[in-house]
Amino acid sequence: MIRNYLKVALRNLWRNKTFSLINIIGLATGLGCFILIALYVLDELSYDHFYKNSDRIYRISSDIRFGGDETKYPFTSDMMGQALKKDYPQVEQYTRVYNSNGSKLVKKGTQFIMETRVAHADSTFFDVFSLPAIAGNIHAALYEPNTLVITETTARKYFGDGNNAIGKIIETDDNGKTLYKVTAVIKDIPSNSHFNFDFIFSMKNVDYRWGQYLSHNFHTYLLLKPGINPAAFKKIFDQYTDQYVLPEAKAYLQIASMDEFQQSGNKLKYSLTPLTDIHLYSNRPFELSPGGNIQYVYIFSAVAIFILLIACINFMNLTTARSANRAKEVGVRKVLGTERKNLITQFLSESTLTAFISCILAILLAFAIIPLFNSISGKTMSVLHIFTPAIIPVLLLLPFVVGLLAGSYPAFFLSSFKPIEVLKGRLRSGRSNGSLRSALVIFQFATSIVLIAGTIIIYRQLHYIQTKNLGYNKNEVLLIENGYALQNKLEAFKQDMLQQPGVSSGTISSYLPIPSSRSDNIFSGERVIDAKNGFSMQEWNVDCDYLQTLGIELIKGRNFSRDFGTDSNAVILNEATAKTLGYADPIGQHIYKSGIGPGSVESYTIIGVVKNFHFESLKRDIGMLGLFLGRSTGFASFKMNAANAPQIIQYAEKKWKTYAPEMPFSYQFLDAAFNNVYRSEQRVAKIAIAFSVLAILIACLGLFGLATYMAEQRTKEIGIRKVLGASVGNVVTMLSKDFLKLVTIAFCIAAPLAWWAMHNWLQDFAYRINISWWIFGIAGVLALFIALFTISFQAIKAAVANPVKSLRTE
Repeated sequence: MIRNYLKVALRNLWRNKTFSLINIIGLATGLGCFILIALYVLDELSYDHFYKNSDRIYRISSDIRFGGDETKYPFTSDMMGQALKKDYPQVEQYTRVYNSNGSKLVKKGTQFIMETRVAHADSTFFDVFSLPAIAGNIHAALYEPNTLVITETTARKYFGDGNNAIGKIIETDDNGKTLYKVTAVIKDIPSNSHFNFDFIFSMKNVDYRWGQYLSHNFHTYLLLKPGINPAAFKKIFDQYTDQYVLPEAKAYLQIASMDEFQQSGNKLKYSLTPLTDIHLYSNRPFELSPGGNIQYVYIFSAVAIFILLIACINFMNLTTARSANRAKEVGVRKVLGTERKNLITQFLSESTLTAFISCILAILLAFAIIPLFNSISGKTMSVLHIFTPAIIPVLLLLPFVVGLLAGSYPAFFLSSFKPIEVLKGRLRSGRSNGSLRSALVIFQFATSIVLIAGTIIIYRQLHYIQTKNLGYNKNEVLLIENGYALQNKLEAFKQDMLQQPGVSSGTISSYLPIPSSRSDNIFSGERVIDAKNGFSMQEWNVDCDYLQTLGIELIKGRNFSRDFGTDSNAVILNEATAKTLGYADPIGQHIYKSGIGPGSVESYTIIGVVKNFHFESLKRDIGMLGLFLGRSTGFASFKMNAANAPQIIQYAEKKWKTYAPEMPFSYQFLDAAFNNVYRSEQRVAKIAIAFSVLAILIACLGLFGLATYMAEQRTKEIGIRKVLGASVGNVVTMLSKDFLKLVTIAFCIAAPLAWWAMHNWLQDFAYRINISWWIFGIAGVLALFIALFTISFQAIKAAVANPVKSLRTE
């Protein structure tokens, strides 16, 4: 029996090639999108689950508010992990990761290579994170200073083979030569980890003032013992704060208790973030790698389901649109004794077969698109991910689920025809059936309008970010990276560059007005710093040419000058800091920095105030910043004429090789570095527009099906109207106005939904656009235009048909 059903289904598909092709293409496109998004979502949800004890590993996060400035850090002090391990039996093990610069110059042969996937870690790192070793004892690998662990790929890159790497020496340049011995080789860390290091150096090589409880610079992880409730750590953190942090805070801030600290409007709160939540839920500055966003997972999951539903709706509409063509077949079958359940089984077999063929095409489509999808989404998924244990059951069930979902309504609808009426040519569609099809089209276009409006708003927000007056000039600024590689020759390199035509100014600094490196310290307008008058301020060391090169506006006082030897004890503040200090005229006043010893302070004279500029992400308000005259060597930045860019870059590389031939030369432009901060949003925008276009195309197929159905149902009515004098325009208008009503209803449903969704998305940005009404107007008009364009073919075809043919049977 099943064999017979499949044979008849194949014959019907082959007999109606055009109809079958449209159905299969629509379903295949929807299924292909569903598979790609499912891969993306499953990959996002899989982060860090592969570690053996992932359910017991937690990272300590810090929420600090001091002097009105609040920061959410993913790290703690250097002492916190070992203090918790020592005092609380709930902690089985701890480890720390230090990732201050995030890059190192590593020597290969006679040349240095800039490696960016590097970190320092405790010897307990592999006790917490179960990363398999290829060679060496990983549990003792980082115990000694000047040791490191590398990945298998890195071992092949530097030594040809993992086993040959053990005991070999790697040379780095950290403002001086340092030699490390390779003590273990591990397998490459999976891409779905919130950190991906190729080099893990011993923590004992970190140049740091150890033993602090107030300074936060280390990613600290705890492995809790089995059965421990992480919620109980709230009390433990309070005890830790009172026992360890408070004594140090008292010495620096003149406070008697943490209650007094909090009553002054300040906060120090620690919390545990589950390892498996870091990627999607911990959107904090200075994460070990760019994270995802659970909101995007929800959004894309909804988009995947909607696209799949739209594809299934198309199948329903296209199948029922051909009901007149299948009506006589149903009538004859019923007259010959076929039961309704057999007819239902036959039609479900056809829909399942169509879904099966579509699924095969969808997998092939996913194969072809995965490289492009990876480039857009930033993923590294391969075609093999489609056949993982998590995906295979989905692929096996998908044709049957989609076949039943898409084919159920047409099967019950077609099998319900009464044979006598059908054979007499009196087929009626019924009001309820028409209402259902209209509701399905409304759903399709409501979804399309939401996607169109959402995409427009995302792109407008990104355009706003890229064109907003940031308070500095990010255009035509060349950044020569890794300036510290030139060491004491960097100033000479700068002077050589300033002689080049087209270079107007240059500066050397580790600090740029984009989220990069930062240094926070406690400052006050009073010599005695306490919890009430103190505040946290970023401290940047710059040179005399920093403001000019980056186009930062000085609104009071003067810039640093080589003619003033006292400028080494001077500071230039931004407006936010000047406002916090409350001076009527800050020029000539003093600001005090908490020194190294308890109660010690350093005094600086305020010589200038710069206009507020955005030195962090536009997701945050402008914080407090002080510019100090001092040496730093991260970047050499040059303001230049874009027309001379090729010659300037070529000259810079030539000079670089003259001063340091073994060091790698790399550069970027400041505007590109700024745009990289919003890479995640840019990827989401590209993915959104791609799936919006696909959803609209699939919806158009459904609308085409409904237009075909409506034209077939009203063939005789159109014939009578034409005989009575109706023009082609009158007929097209008559057929189109019903669809205009459906799109209008879809717009009324979609507009508030789109506004709500995008309003919530924009809350992540401290600086954002206003959602204008015309955005929804454009989305609605675009949807309307697409609908009219889609149905125009069928409407015109029906309008120009010869009325004699449609009335001949009467």
